[in-house]
Formats: sequence, C-alpha cells, structure tokens
Amino acid sequence: ILARQGIRGLYKGTMVTLLRDVPASAVYFGGYEWIRRMFIPKGGSISDVGTAATLFAGGMAGVFNWIAVFPIDLVKSRLQTQPDTQPPKYTGTLDCMRKVVKAEGVAGLYRGIVPALVRSFPANAACFAGYELTMKMLDRM
Repeated sequence: ILARQGIRGLYKGTMVTLLRDVPASAVYFGGYEWIRRMFIPKGGSISDVGTAATLFAGGMAGVFNWIAVFPIDLVKSRLQTQPDTQPPKYTGTLDCMRKVVKAEGVAGLYRGIVPALVRSFPANAACFAGYELTMKMLDRM
C-alpha cells in the first residue's frame, strides 16, 4: 500500500468511517438505554432490569445500529476495497453512493444487510449482558 498509494493509502476511507461511527454510536448506545428503560419495573430503578431484558435491549441496539448506518458502511467498504486503478472507480463518498444507487437502486445500499443483522443481535446481546454483569460485580467490590 505504501509503495503504490503512499501514506494516504493507509488512511483510505477514514472520513467515511467517521461518518458511519459517530451516528452509529448514538443509535447504538441510545437505543440500548431507551429499550432497557422500557423494562424498569413500576417503582423500580434501572438496576432492577433483568437479564432477559438486557439481552433483548443489547441485541436490538445492534440491529438499530446496522439499519441506521448500513448504507454508509457499504460505501466505506467499497471505497476501501476498490482496486488501485486510474482513474478510480469511485472518486469519493457521494460519487460511490450515486453510482451504487444508479446501478443497483436504493436497495443496493442495503446489499448484505441480512447477514449483518443476523450476526448483530446475538453478538450485541452478549456484549451488553457481559458489560452489565461486569458492572454489577465491580459494584459489589
């Protein structure tokens, strides 16, 4: 990469990654907290939310995350993996998005979302459950 593209080649796709990760984090953590709070028992607190509700909230947070940002993730992946040809297939984020929509329709921006969602639910459910369990254990110390 360095020999063909220079130092910039190491950072190809960085801006589009930030465009994905900033809103993704808001949706991810906000979605988790929003769903989890729906399971607070009447008169209870957030610490009263059970494991099943935490697993569900974590899984859905992952699903919400991918639904919200999948198109920009697809664009990021295409930009980062395009061959080093001149002229490049895509000149930037908007150019890539336009070309995908023109060639494949809006549905093209969601190509591959089903496997991402199927993987996302259990992975994020386990992640948040592990986090909450760890926090409860640390609080007891």
